[in-house]
Amino acid sequence: MASVTLRGNPVEVAGTLPVKGDKAPALTLTNGDLADVSLADFAGKKKIVNIFPSVDTPTCATSVRKFNEKAAGKADTVVLCVSADLPFAQKRFCGAEGIENVVNLSTFRNADFLQAWGVKLASGPLAGLTARAVVVLDADNTVLHSELVAEIGSEPDYDAALAVL
Repeated sequence: MASVTLRGNPVEVAGTLPVKGDKAPALTLTNGDLADVSLADFAGKKKIVNIFPSVDTPTCATSVRKFNEKAAGKADTVVLCVSADLPFAQKRFCGAEGIENVVNLSTFRNADFLQAWGVKLASGPLAGLTARAVVVLDADNTVLHSELVAEIGSEPDYDAALAVL
C-alpha cells in the first residue's frame, strides 16, 4: 500500500497507480449528463487524467484551472478531471470559473475506479476520496507519465505531465 501525507500526517493509499509503459486500467465514471463514460469515449486522443479529492478545495480547484489553461492548445488531447464531487458541483465550479477545456468525471457511482487506479485514500479524514494524482495516456491508453502527489495539499508537476504530450 502506498502512502502520502495530508498536512504532514501519513495517509494510506490503496491500489497501485499505473506507471509509465502500463496499459491504463479500465474506467467507468459519470459525466455531467449523468451518463457513464469510459476511456473508449475518448478514443484517438491523448488523455491527461487529473485526479483529486474535491473541486471545493483550493489546491484541487487550482489544478483544474491550470490544466484548463495549459492543455488548451494541445492537439488531440483531452483533460479528464476526476473527483468524488457530484457532477452538479463540478459543472457549477467550471461554469463559475469559465472553464471549458476539461471534462469533469465523478467517481460517485464508480468507487471501483479508486482501487483500480491506485488512488483510494484508505485512512485519514479524507478516507474514501481520491489521492491527488496525474496520469497521462497516449491515444492507445498507454501510460506516458504518472505522479502520485506526495502531499495531498500540494499541486502536481504540471510541466512534467505536459512535457510527454
